[in-house]
Amino acid sequence: MKTLHELNRERNGADAGKYLAALVDNRLKCLDYILYNPHEVQFVDYSHPDGRRTYIRSLSFVLQKAVKEVFPQAKLRISYSVVNSLYCNLVFPDAREETDRDMELIRQAMTRIIEQDIPFRMEKIPTEEAQQLFEKAGFPQKALLQKTRGHFYTTVYTLDQSYDTFYGPLVPSAGYLKLFYLRRFYKGFLLQYPHPDNPARVDGPPKLHKLVEVFEEYVNWGKVMGVRDVGSLNQKIQNGETKDLILIGEALHSRRYAAIADTIFGLRDKVRLVLVAGPSSSGKTTTSKRISKQLKVLGMQPVVLEMDNYFVDRENTPRDENGDFDFESLQALDVAFLNKQLFELLDGKEIEVPLFDFLTGKRAFNGKKLRLQENQVLIMEGIHALNPVLTKNIPEDNKFRIYASALTSLAMDENNRISTTDTRMIRRMVRDAQFRGISAEETILRWPSISYGERQNIFPFQEEADVMFNSALPYELAVLKSHAEPLLHRIPPVSKAYPEALRLLNFLSYFTCVHPTDERYIPYVSVIREFIGTNPPD
Repeated sequence: MKTLHELNRERNGADAGKYLAALVDNRLKCLDYILYNPHEVQFVDYSHPDGRRTYIRSLSFVLQKAVKEVFPQAKLRISYSVVNSLYCNLVFPDAREETDRDMELIRQAMTRIIEQDIPFRMEKIPTEEAQQLFEKAGFPQKALLQKTRGHFYTTVYTLDQSYDTFYGPLVPSAGYLKLFYLRRFYKGFLLQYPHPDNPARVDGPPKLHKLVEVFEEYVNWGKVMGVRDVGSLNQKIQNGETKDLILIGEALHSRRYAAIADTIFGLRDKVRLVLVAGPSSSGKTTTSKRISKQLKVLGMQPVVLEMDNYFVDRENTPRDENGDFDFESLQALDVAFLNKQLFELLDGKEIEVPLFDFLTGKRAFNGKKLRLQENQVLIMEGIHALNPVLTKNIPEDNKFRIYASALTSLAMDENNRISTTDTRMIRRMVRDAQFRGISAEETILRWPSISYGERQNIFPFQEEADVMFNSALPYELAVLKSHAEPLLHRIPPVSKAYPEALRLLNFLSYFTCVHPTDERYIPYVSVIREFIGTNPPD
């Protein structure tokens, strides 16, 4: 009998300190886990997604303890993640804003906790006790979440006299957390952690003010709706308020689509090309269609040009480091030919639109012609749409850029946020299984490559957008739950996707499911229909 921590030191020697958790028979465990029998053990470091999540959870707990030490009267709010950072706020009794001096005091306290190598402790206690503990500690959202989840026991972590609950394991002690940075940002501050592709580096100050403004807009809107966190969402669903949740959320989206169309209409004398970009499963297709309809209401005649038809022939497609075709790369598109045709269209000339045959991997022409009329605007959607190289020959005044993403502003509780990546992965998993014949297992296994492509090709250009559209809806994970859980349960324990399936199942377990019959209130034009389909439930 020995702990994973002991086995790690035996097996990895001087490198033992870089490992943050372990997969035991394909189940993620903290390094304090005791091994009683023979098991398959894989230690994970920061290069592994589970290692990064373990590091970030643990680091956020150290931040919480440091804030409690330095500013015992202040409330810490960890709201959402933005490019290798957690966006946080301190709520002071006198409502003052954070200062650089505050950041330095908190940084010093975090460094002291890390240098002291204070251990993290884990204990399962009855949920009723956990509720009382969190209420006494000033965490009403955390207490409500445990109440609405309906489980008998809750896992509680301690760091000295600080208490919290997390949705995955922590490192054994604070000494594992060597690298972080605090900086003031926007109306709060960022807790920055190492870059996923370079664990020895923390990014400089990000240029993400547009993104944060969109997050804040939806956070404030959640306050107005009374749905700031998963516990309050569960409570509304359990109280029979699902219909109102859906209709109000959809009404907000309709107003945003109309506002974007109004902006384009106001620029109609200049704008001829509308570019819609966003990461996987961000709702780009629905966004393009909804804005197109709103433009028609205003008397404009939008025309959609599909970027996928400008792929280079398959044999000319670049390959990634594994030798597989890299369809996420900009070089997978015939940028020169696309620019030529766009320039001709905007110059009033007629073009013959290509058609890419994905079965043969060849571009073809079937005689389809296109010419832009005076009242027409061209809409083009794709992951590279905001990359300036893609439309380098088109004058800037003729372009309007839209960035769409599912920026989940709903929090788990005061100090645990919901990853926008998780929301998008669950969306894609449900859509792929229903419409593309791709299993949840395949979607999970493909996701690291998708994420890498997004970091290289999409996120660096998001702040170039003229407007950002948040396609997330406060109720969507409660809807997606009933569609995703059966898919995740089919993934076998021997699969490399199994640990991720367990993590997502645990995550979804905190949501009260929207009853399938209540899905009839979701409009057929909703972005959620892009993933769950339009067939009404029986």
